[in-house]
Amino acid sequence: MAERIDGKQVAAQVRAKVAEAVSGLPGKPALAVVLVGEDPASQVYVRNKVKQTEETGMRSLHYHLPADAAQAEVEDLISRLNADPDVDGILLQLPLPDGLDEQRAIECINPAKDVDGLTEASAGRLVLGKPGLRPCTPTGCVILAKSALGEDLSGRNVVVIGRSILVGKPAALLFLAENCTVTIAHSRTKDLEALCRTADILVPAVGRAKMVKGDWVKPGAVVIDVGINRIDAPERGEGKTRLVGDADFAECEPVAGHITPVPGGVGPMTIACLLRNTVIAACYRRGWELPKGF
Repeated sequence: MAERIDGKQVAAQVRAKVAEAVSGLPGKPALAVVLVGEDPASQVYVRNKVKQTEETGMRSLHYHLPADAAQAEVEDLISRLNADPDVDGILLQLPLPDGLDEQRAIECINPAKDVDGLTEASAGRLVLGKPGLRPCTPTGCVILAKSALGEDLSGRNVVVIGRSILVGKPAALLFLAENCTVTIAHSRTKDLEALCRTADILVPAVGRAKMVKGDWVKPGAVVIDVGINRIDAPERGEGKTRLVGDADFAECEPVAGHITPVPGGVGPMTIACLLRNTVIAACYRRGWELPKGF
């Protein structure tokens, strides 16, 4: 039976390191969060980000534009934040309302303040292996894998299922930087099940509920499940739903050595890594010494 990787606990450890680092810096890093519209889920995410930013001793700045804001308004706000010397990180909460161009807005963010690691410049630095701000969720995947296997992941076989620019590709590159042997699988991959069984670390990230079955998993492997899918849960009552991952947890848990649950696995790591990135951005921008372990 697999050992469950407690993402909440690991995220709390990351936040504690961030708070310790912040306490030793010459000033307080500041994270600006931009929310456009009234999406309930986005509002919850933003509240959590604001709360956790302040709990680590950093400054939190919150900007809220209406759902009918024009593209130019969003980009003008980002430009003002780029120019503000007191702002170290800018987070544009996604998704944006219909009619707005997300990628165009993201590209307005100064790469030095791109704490989500989503600009083309940040992606380029990742590909080239240069220092920079890395995407939060993929970074969380690597940290969770290390929590199970130790700091040295050298030589491990990693299979990432999914080639998205948000998770799949950057996760593959981050594991490659840890000296892993990495394969990116996708919808055209032949004999996907057999490929998955070669993985010491299996990272499903495609958004298909319970796609990965128990017989896809190499005995003793680490399963880092990025998927978050909402499915019907009639056992909870009429119209009720529940969250599940891309891995069929009930089938994979008896086979794997370690596995992340959904919820409570990768999800909590995203905000923790965002806060970590804010510290890194502040140090790069302000010429402060990067804290040990960052």
